[in-house]
Amino acid sequence: MPDNSKDNKSLTYSDAGVSIESGDALIDNIKPIAKSTRRAGADAALGGFGGAFDLKAAGYNDPILVSGTDGVGTKLRIAIDTNNVKTVGIDLVAMCANDVLAQGAEPLFFLDYFATGKLDIQSATDVISGIAEGCRQSNCALIGGETAEMPGMYEGKDFDLAGFVVGAVERGKVLPRHEDMKSGDILIGIASSGPHSNGYSLIRKIVERSGLSWEDDAPFQHGTPLGDALLTPTKLYIKSVLPLIRSGHIKGLAHITGGGLTDNTPRMLPGHLAPEIDMQAWPRPEIFKWLQAVGHIAEAELQRAFNCGIGMVLAVASDDQSHVLKSLEAADEPAWVIGKLTPK
Repeated sequence: MPDNSKDNKSLTYSDAGVSIESGDALIDNIKPIAKSTRRAGADAALGGFGGAFDLKAAGYNDPILVSGTDGVGTKLRIAIDTNNVKTVGIDLVAMCANDVLAQGAEPLFFLDYFATGKLDIQSATDVISGIAEGCRQSNCALIGGETAEMPGMYEGKDFDLAGFVVGAVERGKVLPRHEDMKSGDILIGIASSGPHSNGYSLIRKIVERSGLSWEDDAPFQHGTPLGDALLTPTKLYIKSVLPLIRSGHIKGLAHITGGGLTDNTPRMLPGHLAPEIDMQAWPRPEIFKWLQAVGHIAEAELQRAFNCGIGMVLAVASDDQSHVLKSLEAADEPAWVIGKLTPK
């Protein structure tokens, strides 16, 4: 007769590939990390079923809540393949926080979702440490999240990330201010730190065509391995731009993500206005020159796939141009007048 003794064994969650103990150990690791992101309105304590935030304690009187969610995309593939996951958490926060900033909102609190096939406590701690760093850079509290161990859904070291941010803006400061925009308003572009978190499926295709490995010297950033150079984290613009929003000097903001300058700049404008952008108005970073050359990418395609060196576009009155540029310079933000608004 067949031996069914194995079938009669009492199974545990661990037998199915999920370790509750590893999850508990990760929570213990990240509690002090989350605590480091505390701000007015949130104590960033973990362990409950939800995270709470006190808008009154944060100083708001009549706020509008603005929420956003995003991921890191296939930039994660490079991070996983190079075992360099320490900065992708910054990307995750930036892609969400910069979006709500474009509505005039201050990011208040953040929650993450981390999913993997088998939980590596150190790797997950590194990822969440990066998320906390992104939160600190934007004065945003990490108040909770979810870690999911899902064998059979992810192979090897693979994992995925998603994030969710809630911000607030006083009712009279919501952007864009369409009624105040007019032809002749100035467009100011703030420098990006690189491709940020967009276009990485195309970037990986270009690297494949180049024949380079992630360990090879980056042709556009000598002395740095290609993989590390491509993992430069997305820039967060909250601390430099929020004061200009609150002072009323900004009429509209465009976060330059997927779709590039071509598709994102018009999103902040009323229907009767169009952006006129001079693509020669700022120095194009070497990484985009290299990507275009190796990939034989047409200029129009490059401008739609990548930010081309501009991470955020501000619409301001011509009279406010000097003040805004000086404020950004004081915040160590390279910025240029890159165009103007014209009748559509």
